[in-house]
Parts: sequence; C-alpha cells; structure tokens
Amino acid sequence: MLAGCSSAEQSTPLVAGSQVPVVVPGGPGEPGRTAGPGERIGESEARAGAGDVRFAELMIPHHRQALEMAALAADRAAEPLVRAIAERITTGQGPEIAVMTSWLESLGRAAPDGHDHDEAGYGMATLEELNRLRSARGAAFDGLFLRLMIRHHEGAITMAAEELGKGTDRAMRKMAQDVLSGQQIEIARMREMQAP
Repeated sequence: MLAGCSSAEQSTPLVAGSQVPVVVPGGPGEPGRTAGPGERIGESEARAGAGDVRFAELMIPHHRQALEMAALAADRAAEPLVRAIAERITTGQGPEIAVMTSWLESLGRAAPDGHDHDEAGYGMATLEELNRLRSARGAAFDGLFLRLMIRHHEGAITMAAEELGKGTDRAMRKMAQDVLSGQQIEIARMREMQAP
C-alpha cells in the first residue's frame, strides 16, 4: 500500500554516505565539519513519490533473489567467467539493497522481507526454476544461470526504466540509472558467454 506517499507529502532527507566526505559549513565565522556516515544533513528539494517507493520496494526483493542465485555459482559453476559475473552481481547489488533500505527507512517505511518465488514478474525466477538451479552442476548450471540471470536483469531494466519515467526522487532516479547501465553491461557479457 502506497497511500500517503504523494510527492506533496514526503520530503527526502539528505544523508551523508560513507564513500565521499560531505563538508557541512559552520555558522558565520565558524569552521565547517565533516558529516559522519548516515548523518542527516538536511532535506532535499526532491520529493519522494509513490513511484519512487514502489521502485525501492520492488527492487530490494528483486536484488535479493539475484544475490541468492549468484551465491550458488561458487561451488556449482564450471566456467570461471560465470563465477566472475556472480561475484560482480554480489559486489554491486548488496550495497544497492543497503542504500534503498536506508532510503525507505528515512521515509518511515520498512524494507520488504525476502522475495516471492511464486511471483515471476520482472524476470524473477520461480521456486521451481531456483530448485533446478540449486541442483544443477557444471555446464548445466552455467547455462541455466545465464538464462535465468539475463531474464532477471531484463526485468530490473524494465523497473529502472519505469522509475526514470515516473520517479521524482533524485536518489532513486540515480539508483535506477545505475541499475540500467550496469545491468545492460552485464547482460551483454552474459550473452557473450552463451555464444557457442
């Protein structure tokens, strides 16, 4: 339920991250200081709308499923490139989940739990597909992983495009752009791996 998330009602807090220092100016004649990671440093002029919340609430479980699939590659994949793409997915999507979770919490919303295996929207794998992936080994795992992950990434690209078309929050639009560009690159790499 997204009631109460109109762009007129929800301001987006500006929160300092941990990657780049944010300098907060002092009062007249006072020195500035560096904000600590996670510190609220004001309010953004951008407003979080229902589309932004929907994007984060759908993308978090979507990313979680990608992480679940990627975790299987370490001891099941035969092809080192498949293991490498799985590591890249883990490295990229774990931090994105943390950012979106923090963003939702700043709006007073909890991040969704888990992911729904029975709902195969936006390229999500079904429980049956995940079970087949869990039981596959070697070349069979590699082929199934690539097929499922390409479809999964295509679903994420669709979600990101929807956010870019309807979203109003600067942070979520930036996240959507990152998802769009990063996953397009990964799809191209995975398609190359599928080529005979």
